[in-house]
Amino acid sequence: MYSETSNFVNATDNAFFFIIGVSVIFLLGITGTLIYFIFRYNKKRNPVATQIHGSNTLEVVWTVIPTILVIIMFFYGWAGYSPMRKAPEDAMKITATARMWSWSFEYPNGIKTDTLYVPLDKPVALALNSLDVIHSFYIPAFRVKEDMVPGRGNKTWFIAQKEGAYELFCTEYCGLSHSYMFTEVKVLPQKDFDAWYAMMADTTRKPAESGNPVAEGKRLVEKNGCVACHSADGTKIVGPTFKGVYGHKVLVETDGKEREVLADDEYIKRSIYDPNADVVKGFAKGVMVSYKSQLSDEDVSKIIEYLKTLQ
Repeated sequence: MYSETSNFVNATDNAFFFIIGVSVIFLLGITGTLIYFIFRYNKKRNPVATQIHGSNTLEVVWTVIPTILVIIMFFYGWAGYSPMRKAPEDAMKITATARMWSWSFEYPNGIKTDTLYVPLDKPVALALNSLDVIHSFYIPAFRVKEDMVPGRGNKTWFIAQKEGAYELFCTEYCGLSHSYMFTEVKVLPQKDFDAWYAMMADTTRKPAESGNPVAEGKRLVEKNGCVACHSADGTKIVGPTFKGVYGHKVLVETDGKEREVLADDEYIKRSIYDPNADVVKGFAKGVMVSYKSQLSDEDVSKIIEYLKTLQ
């Protein structure tokens, strides 16, 4: 199904199938030998145990053959792994950011998306960053997987060789809503990708919602993955719901003490920039990270306008 969807498929599959093939052969051989010995040397057929004092030939055989097989496995593995470490100089550079529990991708012209768009038959180099815990960037169809460790950048690259949409998800358990950390890679012909890229750049320069802070606030909430933890309909998930929060009193824990605060502009801003300062009672501390480096005061103001509508 995924034959040659990327430049790494053949090498990875060769290593996988060789190792599986060798394992199956040994499984059948060893199992068959055990069954034969059980039948041949049972007490009825062999009432007196026969002592064997060793065979140099046998020991050489079962040492040399596995050693050769392991060396071949290493060769296949290294041949597939080595090209993954260095991207071509002309690769398109995209920054992939992971957080609990969403993805964002930033392109050279500054546009950001929650779905990864790449051109067909062109190398794409990804700088991998995590904002909170360890995540793992995984595109099974491309045979690409790389861990993302907070404070320690990583990288990967690939060439998408078949048009279509492919699964992209986190394959490192990263908390309660790990299974929600799912998106797609969309591979477009170069002409279609260029058209999409130009359209998105124009939208970024002149956003359609620029005159509507509520719509822009909703877009920011969705783009930054807030909806993975906060519902808009009153449903309790990882974090408090957005529904009915603005303008109402909230019971929080501050420095280990309970207090009641009004969910006004200042409270919302503090919750975004310093989420562990006032933790809503009944929810865990340390789950949300600060968005101070990602959202400006203007962005926060737009998010507040959106929250005001969720009554």
